[in-house]
Amino acid sequence: MEKIAIIGCGLVGRAWSMVFARAGYQVKLYDNAPGATAKALGLIAAELEELHRFKLITELPSVVLQRVRAVATLAEAVQDADYVQENTAERLEVKREIFRQLDEAAPATCILASSTSSIQTSRFSEGLQGRHRCIVAHPVNPPHVVPIVEISPASWTSPEVVTRTRALQEKIGQVAITVKKEVEGFILNRLQGVLLMEAFRLVKEDYVSVQDLDRCIKDGLGVRWSFMGPFETIDLNAPGGVADYARRYGPVYFSMLKDFKPEAWGDDLVAKVESECRKTMSQEKHAEREAWRDRRLMALIAHKRAADEQDRKAAT
Repeated sequence: MEKIAIIGCGLVGRAWSMVFARAGYQVKLYDNAPGATAKALGLIAAELEELHRFKLITELPSVVLQRVRAVATLAEAVQDADYVQENTAERLEVKREIFRQLDEAAPATCILASSTSSIQTSRFSEGLQGRHRCIVAHPVNPPHVVPIVEISPASWTSPEVVTRTRALQEKIGQVAITVKKEVEGFILNRLQGVLLMEAFRLVKEDYVSVQDLDRCIKDGLGVRWSFMGPFETIDLNAPGGVADYARRYGPVYFSMLKDFKPEAWGDDLVAKVESECRKTMSQEKHAEREAWRDRRLMALIAHKRAADEQDRKAAT
């Protein structure tokens, strides 16, 4: 698979363009909004400069950018594509219509993947002649920095399409996981959702401030989770590993959470959290904070790559 089509060039579409282009692939970029692709190319150029500054790409940004080409129509974007990554609005009716168009226009061997963060493959591909080649490849924002991609097929998605999609993601430097059967929200958002539900509840019931709860994650759990998952974490947190941890602390967690029930975030609660956030996070500087976040993530990824390389050398 050498020719890539990116449909929709908002933040996620731009990021995918960089991911594929920096891996050496030719990318066609399409968006139906007037002027969107021209704006996107300018932003991609700036973001490639940042990646180069943090040594996350070794080629000159101008060289990588040459692999991304804006086109005027969806048909032109996909006419000879091997793989399509769709990034349109997160609405079911939009996904169904765009995948109908993609299925009609793309070559029969082309994989049709969606970046959706919540809509299962079966919901937007049912009824399509080529539904067997449709799949979700859900990234995490921003995809050109955070490498995880959740690959979630429908029951009718061809096993070959799953295998090819995962192989492609790994080849371009992303970290792929396979969602073995469809579930709402996939894996990452379900894990994040549970944490957010409890975070909002703890603030609502006045156990902790918004700022201190954030500190608990970024200077506590998040430090470990930046290089270990929860199972690896608990495996190292008891002398006898996971089984030992479960014996020691399983009853404690059950006692804490046995009555846990998710609750909708009411207007008053959201207003409370919003008010506390604004004390330390200026909404007027939202774009500046996004750029700060991306720089910190780039520095973290660069560190992780260097540390992984040191580990590989030490093991040989």
